[in-house]
Amino acid sequence: MNRTAALACAAAVLATGATAESIRPGLWSTTSTVSAPIHQTKSENRCITPKAIAKFLGCYINHHYRCDCPEQAYGGGRISFHGDCVDAKGRHVSIRGEGTYTATTLQLSAEGKFSLMGMAVPYATHTDSHWLGDVCPPGSPGSDGR
Repeated sequence: MNRTAALACAAAVLATGATAESIRPGLWSTTSTVSAPIHQTKSENRCITPKAIAKFLGCYINHHYRCDCPEQAYGGGRISFHGDCVDAKGRHVSIRGEGTYTATTLQLSAEGKFSLMGMAVPYATHTDSHWLGDVCPPGSPGSDGR
């Protein structure tokens, strides 16, 4: 797993369903910080469509990994998940995250381990997101749900 994958992990759970307990669809500002193994921060505005909200219920690192998180829950303003992701070459990445959300905010921390040259390398990320409005500019990142 690389820095981009760890950043994607932090941003992965940007929504929790399309009910009254959900985040609002629309344009969101997201700042993701990887604090280990290498410190890096990335900010972007992302469009979250009503259809895309449900995609963020499951754990997700990026399009290179298929993730399975049998332990995941959301509701009452809290998100949690725990599971395993694997890439096309069979490399595994553990993932565990928890956070809080309202209709217009999301704070999420995630951590796990990946293997690099036979050594287990821990990673840690944090995402802080807030809703900017209902309208997404055409071609906004994330408008396809990821």
